[in-house]
Amino acid sequence: MKVLVVGGGGREHAICWKLAQSPKVTELYCAPGNAGISSVATCVPIGATDVDAMVQWAKDNSMDFVMVAPDDPLALGMVDALEAEGIRAFGPRKNAAIIEASKAFSKELMKKYHIPTAAYQTFTDQESALAYIDQQGAPIVVKADGLALGKGVTVAATVEEAKQAVKEMMEGGKFGASGSTVVIEECMTGPEVTVLAFADGEHVVPMLSSQDHKRAYDGNQGPNTGGMGAFTPSPNYTPEIAKTCMEQIFLPTMAALKAEGRPFKGVIYFGLMLTPKGPKVVEYNARFGDPETQALLYQLDTDLFDIFNACVDGTLDQLDIQWKDGAACCLVLASGGYPLSYEKGNVISGLDQVKDAFVFHAGTKFGADGEYLTNGGRVLGVTARGATLAEAVDNAYRGAKPIHWKDMHFRTDIGKVWING
Repeated sequence: MKVLVVGGGGREHAICWKLAQSPKVTELYCAPGNAGISSVATCVPIGATDVDAMVQWAKDNSMDFVMVAPDDPLALGMVDALEAEGIRAFGPRKNAAIIEASKAFSKELMKKYHIPTAAYQTFTDQESALAYIDQQGAPIVVKADGLALGKGVTVAATVEEAKQAVKEMMEGGKFGASGSTVVIEECMTGPEVTVLAFADGEHVVPMLSSQDHKRAYDGNQGPNTGGMGAFTPSPNYTPEIAKTCMEQIFLPTMAALKAEGRPFKGVIYFGLMLTPKGPKVVEYNARFGDPETQALLYQLDTDLFDIFNACVDGTLDQLDIQWKDGAACCLVLASGGYPLSYEKGNVISGLDQVKDAFVFHAGTKFGADGEYLTNGGRVLGVTARGATLAEAVDNAYRGAKPIHWKDMHFRTDIGKVWING
């Protein structure tokens, strides 16, 4: 079958890499893709958010199946547009993707259906938001309502920091229209864990648990990023906690969306906080997370294309999804200055010397002489597995050792807190 993957980052490289292993996928395309993705799929120069052009290309080129990976095109209704043209598509429709596209919507949904989450208030007026912060004190969390490339959340240690975040979002337009409404919520405590799950509108099948590292620098310091590294599974996510999450969060979320006339098909991302009062939802995403996907798909044993089709057809309960034993780790190599300002176009060396790891490309392009150049903030995701978390982490760092470019930056402590206790 002819398959198109929409997107062009590390997550999409992992998805293409896994789909290319399916005997059912005879032709694989990715739009817009990147230099690394071109080794497993034919890249098509269409922007991921250009819904009309993407649908037209899929139609003109007789795509049998389209997988929409990023949040923006999902929120714009790309799946709806593809289905309207009779093209099978993987991902939630626009009315279900709102679970990520609007934090205010997701908080209201959780409140209505008694899904555990942090106490909160939503504001469209800046003065009211600032007054609420004075009333609540700190620490406190400020979130832009809409999509903000994973950077629209401020965990403020002081009242002043929280107020500054509100002003930047609402007055300064830091995230454009996404920050015109803000959600302010209590600061929950406890270890965080991510659980992505496949969903077919009725059934939900969790993947392995995973752990992202959002801050730019070691020791969870610096600004929030799209993710500097991830590993799977999380030692904090016990079978008991998994059972509680299924009963109190995963199934109720699926039922709530269905009851609201928004059945969810695709991948739903549960960002969880394991609080002293039990697991609570930090956030939902309506798609695969990045870089968790790189580690997770590296551990997946089942044909990914079979899973995608089961999600579309509503037959996920008939599939036995298998995972490798052990652990996997994805180490993100980023451009110096990320997530703020950074250079592009630096020559990447050492990729041909990587051993015992796989390198997923996130922000790369080809130079005039065919060399790999940096083309983004997060550039590469060096992914490795091991019998234990310590071994997987060690293999990822060892795999990254030969790689170099000007001002390359990475965290040196991915997974270390969990390994060292």
